[in-house]
Amino acid sequence: MVHSDWGSWLPTAVDDADPDGLDLWYLGCNGFVLKADDGTTLFIDPYLGTGDPPRTVRMIPVPFDPHDVAAADAVLATHEHTDHVHGPSQAPILERTDATFYGPSASISAAADWRETYDVEEDDFHELEEGDQFDLGSLSITVEGANDPDATHPVSYVIEHEAGTFFHGGDGRPGPVLEEIGERYDIDLGVVAFGSAGMILDKESREPKYTKWYADENEAAEAAAQLGLDRLVPTHWDMWKGLTADPGAMGPHVRTYDYPRSLEILEIGDKTSL
Repeated sequence: MVHSDWGSWLPTAVDDADPDGLDLWYLGCNGFVLKADDGTTLFIDPYLGTGDPPRTVRMIPVPFDPHDVAAADAVLATHEHTDHVHGPSQAPILERTDATFYGPSASISAAADWRETYDVEEDDFHELEEGDQFDLGSLSITVEGANDPDATHPVSYVIEHEAGTFFHGGDGRPGPVLEEIGERYDIDLGVVAFGSAGMILDKESREPKYTKWYADENEAAEAAAQLGLDRLVPTHWDMWKGLTADPGAMGPHVRTYDYPRSLEILEIGDKTSL
């Protein structure tokens, strides 16, 4: 059961919004909700759990209760990790709306047991692979690859709208796959997972272990340059105790690159637009 620290104001704000183009709200961790001018609404990696204390400890509020989501067309997962595929966070959205859960093979497998606990059906899930393209209302979504060495089957998403193009890279790091994406698309706004490294309890032994799950400052800057981003939004820096970071510290790391054109720092609950 999810308990929201903020009540229902955030899903209410999304429901009441009347975008001129495409509005995006940052949900903390690596989550976003997008709403287009035709009302199309989709969630990407919404995570409302508290982690697995003392191994992973959530450092930010739980911004909403999924039972308060009134309308959604889709929930997209970038990969199978718990903070990206999470039944208590995402299955209630499927139950209460007409949303479909989209994700790569490992994400669909991670969600397979939701049908035992929640009122969801097999038809509520759609497996994706790199190269797939589909439309949701005014949004055109293309599935691309991702360089995430910690995931079994990671993907990224390019979401195109008349107002601009949005890229969500999951927890991916720089690599040739991002260069290829940057060559194929003109991306207005993109997110790159960013964080520090630290000593985190091992999942099995529970002994402290050096852990690096996200791009550091130089890697995030390199990823943004490879993608040719106009606007870079760093994500995930706020989430886990021991792996948090200062997104403002990225300024000196991006200032000599041609891209990104600007560094845009969002806090949990903030809205931006295309």
